[in-house]
Amino acid sequence: MNRRVLSMAALGVAAVLFLAINILSQTSLRQARLDLTADQLFTLSQGTRNILASLKEPVTLKLFFSEKLAGANPQLRTYGQRVREILEEYANRAHGLIRLQVIDPEPYSDAEDRAVEAGVQGVPLDQDGSKPVYFGLVGTNTTDNQQTIPFFSQDREAFLEYDITKLVYALTDPKKTVVGVLTDMDLVYGAGGMMAAMRGEEHPYAVLEQLRQTFDIRMLKSDLTAIDKDVSVLLVLRPQKLSPQALYAVDQYVLAGGRAMVFVDPYVESIADQAGPGGVPVPGPSHSATLPLLFQAWGIDMDAGHFVADPKLAIQVAFGEGARRRGVPYAAWLMVTPETLNKTDVVTADLASLTFASAGALSKRPDAGIVLTPLVTSSPRAKLVDVKELQGEPNPERLLAQLAAGGQTYVLAARLSGTVRTAFPDGPPSAPAPAAGEDHKADAPKTEAKPLTVSVQPANLIVVADTDMLEDRFWVQQQNLLGQQLSVPFAGNADFIANGIDNLAGSSDLIGLRGRAGASRPFQVVEDMHRAAGEQVLAREQALRKKLEQAERQIADLEGKANKAGAGGALLPKDEQATIERFRAEVLATRKELRSVQHTLNQDIERLSATVKVLNIGAVPVLVAGFALGLAAWRARRRSRTVRE
Repeated sequence: MNRRVLSMAALGVAAVLFLAINILSQTSLRQARLDLTADQLFTLSQGTRNILASLKEPVTLKLFFSEKLAGANPQLRTYGQRVREILEEYANRAHGLIRLQVIDPEPYSDAEDRAVEAGVQGVPLDQDGSKPVYFGLVGTNTTDNQQTIPFFSQDREAFLEYDITKLVYALTDPKKTVVGVLTDMDLVYGAGGMMAAMRGEEHPYAVLEQLRQTFDIRMLKSDLTAIDKDVSVLLVLRPQKLSPQALYAVDQYVLAGGRAMVFVDPYVESIADQAGPGGVPVPGPSHSATLPLLFQAWGIDMDAGHFVADPKLAIQVAFGEGARRRGVPYAAWLMVTPETLNKTDVVTADLASLTFASAGALSKRPDAGIVLTPLVTSSPRAKLVDVKELQGEPNPERLLAQLAAGGQTYVLAARLSGTVRTAFPDGPPSAPAPAAGEDHKADAPKTEAKPLTVSVQPANLIVVADTDMLEDRFWVQQQNLLGQQLSVPFAGNADFIANGIDNLAGSSDLIGLRGRAGASRPFQVVEDMHRAAGEQVLAREQALRKKLEQAERQIADLEGKANKAGAGGALLPKDEQATIERFRAEVLATRKELRSVQHTLNQDIERLSATVKVLNIGAVPVLVAGFALGLAAWRARRRSRTVRE
């Protein structure tokens, strides 16, 4: 057999091996992935993998992405590619139970109509808005339940995995979340309670109306003895008159793995504003709403005698009477901004503002075994003030005077996680004695479950040290439109509660998901140069501006002196004219120096950017080509040496 036949046979075998390896990789290596990104952007978290492994029925995900129209926006195109790749990872991890479809809804097409019908939001990028860009996700299951992400905003890139996993999880469990509400507030009828409702003056709390749109709200009695097992999340709002039996029910619910949001308050202003019988104010102690027994068992503290006053976050209120009425910051009422919200937690990450009124401060007890993660904090200028300052007629100016110096940051709302113990180590409290005339002898005996003394799984709780934030006046305005009352929010208080319920109602895998780093990775050296140069320019500018102000002041003094003497600028003495000209020349030189500093900065940054581009675009291919040429030369030299031998 000659060499030509051997070569042809070798080529045939190589072709067969190539096809076999490709087929093998498509079948057995389909799940293999290698994520080389610094923050593992394309590696799904363990919580997501657990949810995908628990899928019981197929789920269809339709990504509507206007790829052609997004071509004009490099950032959007890059982000669209990332979303598509991470969705492909979901499909690969779901073992065939997730079917991914990528659809480009071109203008005036059937695909665009399907996107609009499914709730995907079109965002116009052109001036006339005739060609909106669609970038959303629609998920459906076998029972035609549908979940939608209207638009993948790059602002939520850190929560991309959470949003997609939450959508998939909702399709696996389409039932409405049952939320049990345990409260002393009359949320259903509003101010005046049932008597007001009988007069036709019923005014339900706006927060209750908003929650009912999303969740199955179940109002619980304040004297209950147990909480139903189908309650996914428990809301405890302003607990002032809960019986020991109700407290025990909450205790056992949390220990059994139940999730809860608890709202307490050192000073309930909505009660303090109400007069008692005969117009006499309600006594001071009843103004607080706390759970000291449960909090001690959970490992947290809240001082019921002090509230957080913050001059930086204070809301402006009208103070004074008559002509002396003016706007004054009221440090007891706070407008919390994104700077003091936890941007790494999905509950508070997207909120623009929250309002609090005489909120308390939460802290972890020294001997507690839980983890307290702040969700909402004050500014570093806050102080704890005695609630007596709020009684009677509060004085905003006097309160501000107390906050003139010092201060520190306090936690207004927090997430609690970890192992907690029972607040009733001696067992359930004794049942209340039957009322006169009642006979319980005929009641059938009830078999009670064995009391839990420690949580069966890590607790998941959200605690808020304010209940006034639930009142309509602190977060919503009522407007009349064509005879209908509309609630227009000016703060995200209701969204905060809905986010908390939505997050707690998910599985423990879903709760464990947190914000991850975005795909955008700025060049740190350039960023540092910008920052250092900015500080340099600012310092130099401040020094030169002071110099300019002195020169301009002297010029103004000289010209003013001449005007008083009745002489024009041209008739000034020669030495004063020379001084003015010298100052003006100094102004021009100073401005020129500032421009030179900025110009030098820009040149350094452009030079560094060019160097980086050369290294990325040119140097790497040159290195690869050089390596290939060197390898070829080495192999040729080795072959010639073999022939000579």
